[in-house]
Amino acid sequence: MNDHPIIAAVDGSASSYQAAAWAAVDAALCHCNLHLVTSEALPTTYAPGVMMGPPETDLLRAQGEQVLAEATSVARQAAGEELDLTTELTFGAIIPTLIERSKTAAMLVVGSRGLGAFRRGLLGSVSAALTHHAHCPVTVVHQNSATDPVSLGRPVLVGVDGSTNSVPAIELAFEQASRRKVGLVALHTWSDVSSVDYLPVPGWDAARESEEVVLAESMAGWSDRYPDVAVRRIVTCDRPVRSLLDTSSNAQLLVVGSHGRGGFTGMVLGSTSNALLHSVECPMIVVRCP
Repeated sequence: MNDHPIIAAVDGSASSYQAAAWAAVDAALCHCNLHLVTSEALPTTYAPGVMMGPPETDLLRAQGEQVLAEATSVARQAAGEELDLTTELTFGAIIPTLIERSKTAAMLVVGSRGLGAFRRGLLGSVSAALTHHAHCPVTVVHQNSATDPVSLGRPVLVGVDGSTNSVPAIELAFEQASRRKVGLVALHTWSDVSSVDYLPVPGWDAARESEEVVLAESMAGWSDRYPDVAVRRIVTCDRPVRSLLDTSSNAQLLVVGSHGRGGFTGMVLGSTSNALLHSVECPMIVVRCP
C-alpha cells in the first residue's frame, strides 16, 4: 500500500464527480488511499467579521456531507467496493487546503469546472494556484473521466521538449502506462511555426533529424526500466497546443511538465496550458519539476 494518498476535490458539480471517478481508478491501480475533500468555506459575500450561526453551519455541513456521499458512490462504482477511501469536510478555503494537503499526496485531482468553492472553475484562480504551488502532480479532469473500457484501452500521451523539466513528466507517463497496461505516445513539437513553408527543404531535413535525436535522448533508458510499455515516438513541426490536442483525441491521458523550452515555452503555466485546459478532452496531468 502506497503511504501517499490521491486527493480528489469535489463540490457537487458533474466535473468534480468525473474527477472522483478518475482518481478512484488511479488509486486502485497504484494501491493507495483515495481521499475525497470538499469545502464549505464561508461565502465571500459575507462581510469580514460576520459569523454564521448554528443553523447556517448545520446546513453547510449537511450539504458537504451529501457531496461526499455522492462522490463516494461515484468512486466505488468506478473502482469497486474494496477501494481504500476516506473523506474530509473542511470549512477552510479550498486553495490553501489543497496546497497544504499536496505536501503529502501522490496526486491532486480536480474537475475543470465547478460550483461553490470552485465557482470560477479550474480555469481561474484555483487552477493557477494549484499548478503554480502544489507540491505534487495535479490532474485536471473534464466532462469525461476516461474510465470506460474503450478509453482505458487507449495510450498515454506525454509532451517531451528535451529539457530537464520534462523528465518528471516522462517518468510519470511511463508509470501510468505501465499500471494501465497500455502503450505510450511521446510527442516532441520542435517549433512554434505552424507551416514547413518557412523552412527550405534541406533545412527541414536536417532540423527534423536533429529533433529526432533530442527526443531519442530524452527517452533513453526509460524503456529499459519499463519494458512492458510499447513506445511510439512522434516528432512534428507545429504549434504545441495543436499537436497535443490532435494527438490527445486518441489518448486516455495527457501528461505535461510545468515548464519547458522551445515549442513548449511557458507550458503549463502560460498560454499553452490555458489553451490545453480549455480544450483538451481527456484528463491532463501537470507535473512540476522539483
